[in-house]
Amino acid sequence: MKNKLSIEIEAKTIEEAVQKALKELKLPREKVRIEVLSEEEKGLFGMAGAKMAKIRVSLIRDKEKA
Repeated sequence: MKNKLSIEIEAKTIEEAVQKALKELKLPREKVRIEVLSEEEKGLFGMAGAKMAKIRVSLIRDKEKA
């Protein structure tokens, strides 16, 4: 099975989405690039979760580090 180079994750907050992605990829934060596709939006009375945060997490290749 081929390893995924990037994934998209949705969660209630950006930080929660990042944590889910890192766990799924089994990589530390230093080894990935995080792109915010959309931020969460508050619901009625400021409650979280009206619109989920969405991120794309990509593996940083050795060439990109240079």
